[in-house]
Order: sequence, then structure tokens, then C-alpha cells
Amino acid sequence: MAATLYSTHCNSLATSSSSASFQPCPFSSNLAYLQRVTFSQRFLASKVSLKSQPHSSQIPVHTQQQEGTVAASVTPVENGTSHRQLKTELLSVKSPKEYHVEEGFEKDENESTVSITVVGASGDLAKKKIFPALFALYYEDCLPKHFTIYGYARSKMSDEDLRKMVSRTLTCRIDKRENCQEKMDQFLERCFYHSGQYDSEENFALLDKKLKEQEGGRTSNRLFYLSIPPNIFIEAVKCASLSASSGNGWTRVIVEKPFGRDSESSAALTKSLKQYLAEDQIFRIDHYLGKELVENLSVLRFSNLIFEPLWSRQYIRNVQLIFSEDFGTEGRGGYFDHYGIIRDIMQNHLLQILALFAMETPVSLDAEDIRNEKVKVLRSMRPLQLQDVVIGQYKSHTRGGVTYPAYVDDKTVPVGSLTPTFAAAALFIDNARWDGVPFLMKAGKALQSKGAEIRVQFRHVPGNLYNRNIGTDLDRATNELVIRVQPDEAIYLKINNKVPGLGMKLDRSNLNLHYAARYSKEIPDAYERLLLDAIEGERRLFIRSDELDAAWSLFTPVLKELEEKKIIPEYYPYGSRGPVGAHYLAARYNVRWGDLGSDVDH
Repeated sequence: MAATLYSTHCNSLATSSSSASFQPCPFSSNLAYLQRVTFSQRFLASKVSLKSQPHSSQIPVHTQQQEGTVAASVTPVENGTSHRQLKTELLSVKSPKEYHVEEGFEKDENESTVSITVVGASGDLAKKKIFPALFALYYEDCLPKHFTIYGYARSKMSDEDLRKMVSRTLTCRIDKRENCQEKMDQFLERCFYHSGQYDSEENFALLDKKLKEQEGGRTSNRLFYLSIPPNIFIEAVKCASLSASSGNGWTRVIVEKPFGRDSESSAALTKSLKQYLAEDQIFRIDHYLGKELVENLSVLRFSNLIFEPLWSRQYIRNVQLIFSEDFGTEGRGGYFDHYGIIRDIMQNHLLQILALFAMETPVSLDAEDIRNEKVKVLRSMRPLQLQDVVIGQYKSHTRGGVTYPAYVDDKTVPVGSLTPTFAAAALFIDNARWDGVPFLMKAGKALQSKGAEIRVQFRHVPGNLYNRNIGTDLDRATNELVIRVQPDEAIYLKINNKVPGLGMKLDRSNLNLHYAARYSKEIPDAYERLLLDAIEGERRLFIRSDELDAAWSLFTPVLKELEEKKIIPEYYPYGSRGPVGAHYLAARYNVRWGDLGSDVDH
């Protein structure tokens, strides 16, 4: 049938909708019952209308396979009945209970099931993030009633081996520990394993057979998570699409970054994926878009009157997007060296945050409306120039009697590598709202601290009456909005305030929303939100192909220039604040990095 619904504690999943609305979960069981009632009414209403056609023969229904999707095609009925008669028949539909008895309607045969296959199940990402996120969704009653999880990899494992591996990474929510082990056991019973090659249609066909056994004749919806290296994406997608697609529900594929190395390789990857999948089947995941504070960006801006009027070049002097890690490549240098910090962090994570921050008000919260506005921002930006980029690479450093290795000391890194482990860049959006406002990005490994934040520095107060009390450093009197994405999530606004006392002494204080203090609930991991969205067909936090093209067009020219000219990175000590050149870059635009101030931000 064209419409299929299934009962779930969280939500009804639209079989082919590109704008499935997100609903908080869990739902009550009443809603699940209502969904079944709605389905049965639609199903039986159509039966009534078909029976009423005196000259109609049997209505042929067939499926049509196109680009990995299954679409139902129904021959229209003949016009033998008036609208009034049809309306009367539709309104006379009996209760679901009566239909179960009289029509032999079996609800189990018409419920849906979701099969989630983690391709690359033996890898670190699957073990550390994907399986724990799926369990967290199950623990919160956010997965559908009927679901199955399959691990797929080349490693030889049994179902029990997979369950032992997965069980070591599972944790429960802080506020619901009392039934933790019971929930874990129930979840692990839904986990199975299938060993196979990523480029074997036969192996995926065997997986398809196992999935069908678990699905038990229900409407089959299938989600494949590609937790594998990019060089085998296409073969895996081809085999999954041709041999293990759903025959009567939806099939979706989550693709992990990196999405290519430049515009050309990204376009080639997209073209290859679209040989086997439609665009609305491809979910390009950037886990930073699932972070709680990134999700809150649009809420902060569009639902608070005090911020929206200030969100422009008239009041904002600069915007800083800062990402730092206090560790190096730690044995992952072989992978990292092929991409570098710009491709790994800036072109995706930070640029996505920038687009969400700077976009115009969308028409609605529909996925396509939001993504349309993000694309407009990216297309309004100037391609990055070499003079607006500073790159660095960490070197060995001894501190407190401990010697920390240089990037090139990693045995997996090629000798003499010039790959940057740090980068700072100044970007500009040439539109009416942001003309002339520098957006400064900074990302690096082996720095002094770990964190990710957005800093909005506002302009100086014109003719400030208290300049004499502030002194010559006007930056210390600048209002600043800080959105700390991780760790220790918080939103705070720096304001000037009089220090209590008889004198007129000012200091800068924080109006602070500290999430841990304000909310007792544990913040979900980003993968939990994104996996739930993919299951529900919500694409708002996933990257569209034209969005990806626009992002790469900004960075590809400068990346090629860096590599062709073999630009030598500035070396900075492991555990330092990064290259000095980053400060000169900021100073060129009359900016001071906000994370280097002496203020206590907590």
C-alpha cells in the first residue's frame, strides 16, 4: 500500500516523507493505538470505496524499482460513484475492533519493523558511539516496537561474540539506573551479526535473508550505517542497494564524513552514490550538528526578541568558532595525514555551525527550508584566500618532566609530513546582513585545552560614558555572547557591571546559563539525536548534496594551493596555545581571540 504506519513508543515513521516531524519521546501507548486505528480506517475506507465501484475490475497494484527505492503504483478507479456517496461510505466506517473481527484484519501483519545494519561493526566508531547511542535510544523508549540491529563486518564473529563486544561499551542514563541490566539484556537480544565482504552482493543477499527472518512478514524499513573507510563506500552501497534493500518500505543509508577531499572527489562520490540511491535516501552525518548547543542555536536566536535584532553587522563586530583538543593524533596519524585539520574539522564541523549561525530566518522548521537557508549563506561566502589562513603543526615538548611527542613522531605519519594539525582562517559573508564582519575559525590538536565554542563579540558602545573607568583596553569592555558547545555546556553573556562599593569601579561579569546547574537531565550524545532523526526521516541535521558542493568550493582552492606550494606549517609546542601567526591573523582584522583572555569564563 502507499501508506504504511507502525506502532512505536516514540513516533510514527513516514515511509517516504522527506519532512517527518520530530516529536519528543517517549509517547504514551495511546498514541500508538491511535496510529493503528488511523491506519485501519484508511485501509478499510479504501476497501469500501473499491467495493462500491460497480464497473471496476480488480485494481492492479505493482511496484517499481528506481535508484534503490520502491514506489507503489496504483491504477485509479473508474468514476462510477458520486462524491456524496463516497463521503457517506467513508463516514460509515466501523470501529477498528469491529474490523478486526469482521474483516479478519490482523494488526501484526500491517505493522512496520526497522532493521538497523551497522556496516563496519567491529570498528572503533561502531563500538564507542553507534551501538551505545542505539542502546540509549532503546533505554529511553525511542526505538520502534519492532526493531532489529545487525552488525556487518569482515571479522568472523558469532551473535554472542558481538553481544559481548557491545555490552562492554553500554551505559545507562544517570536518572534510570534501577533497571539498567534488564534493559541491556533486552537490547542485546535484538543484536545479531553477519560476517561478509563489503563488495560482495552474495554476502549482502545472505544478510537480506536473515533480515527477512527477523522482520517476520511486517513492512520492512531498513537503515544502513556506513561506519567504514570512504574508499569502500560505493561498493558497500551498491551491494546493500541491489541485494538488501527493503521490498515494501524505505531504505536509508547514513554516510560518515569525510565526504571527499575536495570539490572533485566529493562530486564524484555524490555521483556514484546516486547511481544506487536517491538523494532523500542519503543521510550525510556530521555529528556536531547533533550537539545540544548547536541544536539550540536557532532557538536562542529566533525565539528570543533580545537577540534577533542584534544579529547583524550593525551590532556584531566579529564571530569566532573555536575547536581545540588537548591530545595529538594518538596513533591515528595515518588516517589524519591524508586529510589534515582543515578537512577534518573546519570544512565540515565549524562551517556547518557558521551556516546555522548566520542564516536568515527560514520559512519554517521543515528540513528543506532550513537547508535552503544554509546553502544561501555558503554561496554568499568568499572563497578562502591563502593570506587569510595560518597553518601549524605541533612539535615535541617537555613539561613537568613528561616529554610529549611531535606529530611526525607518530609511526603512522609519513616522514617529513607537512600536514597541518592547526589552522586559523578568516572568512567573510558578502550579503546585506554580514558584509564586513570577520568570521574567524580556529581548530587544532595538542593544544592547551579541549573544547568547542562560538564567541560573538559585539561592537563598542558609541560615546561610552564609562571609558575613563574602563581604561584604554576597550576590548575588555566589549559585550560577548559565548556558546560553549563542549565540554561543560553553557551559554553566557559578558556584561559590564559596577563592583559593589563607594567607588566607580567596573568589571566584566557573566550572565550564565550553565546546563549542568540548570538541568538535572543528562544531555544526550549527538549520535543519539542523529540516529533517531534518520529513523524518523528527519533530514534537518543532515547535509544535502548542494550544501556539500558549496562548502567544498570555499576550501578547495586554498587546500590545493597549500599542497602545491608545499607551505611549511608554523611549529608550536605540544600543549601550547598554538602558533603565534594565529594572533597576527586576528589582529589584522582588529580582533582578539576570546579564548585567550584572562577572564574566568565558568
